[in-house]
Parts: sequence; structure tokens; C-alpha cells
Amino acid sequence: MSKSATASDAAVLAPPEQPPLPFLLSVHQGVAARALLSYVAALPLASPDAQLLAVVVAIRAARGGIGNITGTDLRALRLTDAPEAVAALRGLGWQVSDALLEGPPDVPVPITVPGLAPDVDHPLRFAKARRSRVSGWAMRTLTAKPVRKTPPELRLAALFLAAHSSPELLGELPPDLPGTCRDAVSELALKGFLADLAGDRYRLDPAVRHLSGVVMPPVDQEQPPPPPTASASKRREISAEEWARWKAGTSPALRRHVDTVERCPLCELTGGRVRTAFMIHDEPSAVSARLLEKHETWKAAHPDRGPLAARFTVAFRAEHGHGPSYNQLCGGLGWKFSRRLRGIVVGAILDDGWLTDTSPVPWTLRPGKTGQAHGIFLPRQAPAAGR
Repeated sequence: MSKSATASDAAVLAPPEQPPLPFLLSVHQGVAARALLSYVAALPLASPDAQLLAVVVAIRAARGGIGNITGTDLRALRLTDAPEAVAALRGLGWQVSDALLEGPPDVPVPITVPGLAPDVDHPLRFAKARRSRVSGWAMRTLTAKPVRKTPPELRLAALFLAAHSSPELLGELPPDLPGTCRDAVSELALKGFLADLAGDRYRLDPAVRHLSGVVMPPVDQEQPPPPPTASASKRREISAEEWARWKAGTSPALRRHVDTVERCPLCELTGGRVRTAFMIHDEPSAVSARLLEKHETWKAAHPDRGPLAARFTVAFRAEHGHGPSYNQLCGGLGWKFSRRLRGIVVGAILDDGWLTDTSPVPWTLRPGKTGQAHGIFLPRQAPAAGR
């Protein structure tokens, strides 16, 4: 290529812009992440080393009161003084074996947290899927490129600020942010974890947007919905040529699923509806605190929502050959919601493991691990003895 290449040549040769990573946490999982951090912040621990270790142990012990951690996990936390951090947890009554510091690095060491025992009423009673997702989010945040080699107080601050930011990446320093972390917040802006910082208000850098806790504003601070973006107002007509090209580039398994949905005689879906659902996916949008309150009220009145939803997907697939959409699931069970509330309801059932899907592929709802543990299977999932 000649040295006199034009700007248009450079534009053509430049690599395509990568789409933003999807959020790791749903609205409900974000609530769980903030509950975890508040729990640790309330513990009488003075050092960020001990608090960071407590975050990792607490989320792993959230369901059964015992969390497994290896020496390799401990070293990956890059604590300034690991023995001092372990001693601090022991001072809380947490039972930590010497093997964590002295034993084989890859052998899991169980740590008992009495305050999180199954028979104790505590704030971290998460479903298995939610606990797993929050644990994964915490490790992804601690190892994010801008902060992975920083001191413990910076990485702990990154956890708090990510968890308390909105889908628009905006946030306000939480009142329970540890003091050592508060002093280090300005460093996060220098490291590129924050794009803006003004007083107690901040904005995550777009490079770490996927770590946002998707926090919603309080009821008294709710804003009117923003005008539709190109993504939200996407219901354009997708041409037959575009659709054919998209299908040709998919895997054989996905193509079979698409054909099943397109040709389903019971659903009678329009071609435009199917094309849009498969080809264009919505970004998560802000959900008001009032809508979350409505969901909590409805959930309390429907304790059997998970089993009902899982069984419905089995029956639906037997008739249609594919899973239901969110709308078909709720309509079939007589649950009448707005589109946004429907997303919250089904999302929470997915978080609890009663359902699973192949997101973002539509019409793939089916029983999840919790449903299967209660004997609700698709025919091909059922154990041989059950079949």
C-alpha cells in the first residue's frame, strides 16, 4: 500500500467497531450484588484486604453457610497481607483452616460462616443461579483491565461503584462505601474505570459498562422514559433478502429452530415478527422502582410461579415443537402484565433457575436446573429411569 493512502482507505481497512458487551447482571441480580456488598461493609473489618476476601467467601457461602476457596483463589486476589486478612475473618468467628495458607494451592478449603448458615435468617438468601451470577460478576469486576493490578482498596471500590451504577452507567457513591475505598475513588478515574467523577456522582467508562449493577432510581427520583433510540424503535421491516442472508450464516441447529418457529401452525406468527425477534435484540432498559415493587407484590401472591412456568414450557413444547415467548408464557398462565413487567417477572423466574433459555435466541424457554431438580423435564432431558 502506498504511503499516500487516503483517509477513506484507512476507514475501509479499519477493524469494525465491536458491539458493547451485554450486562452481566439483571436488575434482580444487581440487587443481590448490592446486598452482598452492604453485608460485607457492615462487618467489623478494618482493612480492604479482609473486606475483599470477605466478599469472595460470603458470596460462595451465601446458600449453605460454607464457601470453598483455594490457595490459588487467595493469591489471585493480590492481597497486601493475606495472613492478616485470614486472621481478621477468624476474629469474626469464621472458621478458616490453616490449609488455605499452607496447603496445596488447588485443593478447595471450606470456610464456615456461622452468620450465613441455612437455619439463620440472613440477607444473602439467593437462589443458586443468582448466587452464581453475582459470584461471576464479582470476579470479572476484580479482574477488569483498568483495575486488575491495583491495590485491594481500588478493586473493592470498583465493585461498589459498578454495583451502584445504572444502565446509563451513572451512579452516586453509596453511603456504605468503606472509608479507605472512598479515598481511592479519584484513582479509578485516572485508571480508566470511571469516565467522569464530580463530587459523589460518577459515570462508568464504556469499556466496563457490562459490569454495571443496573440500579434503578428511587421512586421519588424517577424520570420520564427517554425518547426511543434506534435500537428501541427498531421495528422496521426486514427484507426477505436480509432474512435469507442471516439464516444462511447461522448454524444448522439454529436454522432448524427458526424453521420450526416460522412454520408453527399453532402460533401463526407473521414473517416480520419472527424476523425481527431473531435478528434484532433489545438492550436492557431502565426499570422504575415502582415497577419492581409491583413485581414483589405479585411474587408474594404467586409462590407457585416457578413450577407453573416450568410445567407450561413442557406442555407448550409438546404441542408446538419450540418454547414459548415471554408473552405466550404469561398469556398461557393467565398472567396479564405490561411488556416491561412481563420481562421482570420472567427474568426473575430465569434467575431462580425454574426456567432457562438460549438467550438471546427467542422461543427457547424450557425448564432450568431448579425445575429439573423438582422433576420437571423436557422428554429428552429426563433421566433414563424417568423416561
